[in-house]
Amino acid sequence: MKKLINDGENVVEEMIDGYVKAHPNHIKALEENDRALVSAKTKDDGKVAILIGGGSGHEPAFMGYVGEGMADGVAVGNIFASPPPAPIVEVTKAIDKGAGVVYLYGNYAGDVMNFGMAAELVEMEDINVEMVLASDDVASAPKEQKEKRRGIAGEFFVYKTAGAAAEQGYNLEDVARIARKTNENTRSMGVGLTPCSLPQTGEPSFEIGDNEMEIGLGHHGEPGIRKVPLESADRVADQLLDVIFQDMAINEGEDVAVLVNGLGSTPRMELYIMFRRVEQVLKEKGVNICRSYVGDYITSLEMGGCSITLTKLDDELKEMVDQPVDCPMFVQR
Repeated sequence: MKKLINDGENVVEEMIDGYVKAHPNHIKALEENDRALVSAKTKDDGKVAILIGGGSGHEPAFMGYVGEGMADGVAVGNIFASPPPAPIVEVTKAIDKGAGVVYLYGNYAGDVMNFGMAAELVEMEDINVEMVLASDDVASAPKEQKEKRRGIAGEFFVYKTAGAAAEQGYNLEDVARIARKTNENTRSMGVGLTPCSLPQTGEPSFEIGDNEMEIGLGHHGEPGIRKVPLESADRVADQLLDVIFQDMAINEGEDVAVLVNGLGSTPRMELYIMFRRVEQVLKEKGVNICRSYVGDYITSLEMGGCSITLTKLDDELKEMVDQPVDCPMFVQR
């Protein structure tokens, strides 16, 4: 597969270098570790800080969400690999303003281990840390084993609400509470049409026929829960929504935020066609869409397909979702 790269082994370093140079008013790299990036704007003392992170290849996640109203720093890992503890520690020390730091990351073994190790290290330096794992992917484990589920695009809403709470002056425990409540109220389901390929190998992450699709795949090229014949956008949207509704009750009159997330190579045209059907279904059920997001938010290199995320909103979460954001790759007014 063709790619615009120089050296497959240096894609992450060159990406970070280009990103920091492109957005100097928003973000800067720490001298202590070139995988540790923080907001270019100085935060007030006493504000809870938000640290996010994960593997590369999901752009605009995770670097793109450092900015006003979202995260204060990010630790960057290799392609589809967790960042090691060192950049997490350096970011934590740089962004802590005395009120503690909330780590937000997906429920993957490497992330759980490395963020946990980093938390232990910074707590020895008297920095308080809360950790919240995103686990929104319905396909990755049955409902009775929800704690095993991985995080996919629904992580975006966890960043959004936790960042807003921190910006409004909530304390460490309450920012973490908001993040956990958002995760508890968020469900995602994805469909894959074409695989991605790693820059180092150029090999497809999975095999799929021209007339097939993977229902319920992960965003690291993990296979779906079933491979089925390709169907129309409306029928695909219905299948994804049916799984979400079976997992989380959303009643008539309730409010939701909707994300139709592209996986990297899906045209906006197709994502909006998917959203069109999502809106129809929710309207038929009497569910109110308070905020809608359509585009590439958490991708998988050039994978084809999308995911649908619904986050059920109470008054508190609705207020957080509505707050403004100013990040290099996401602005909300």
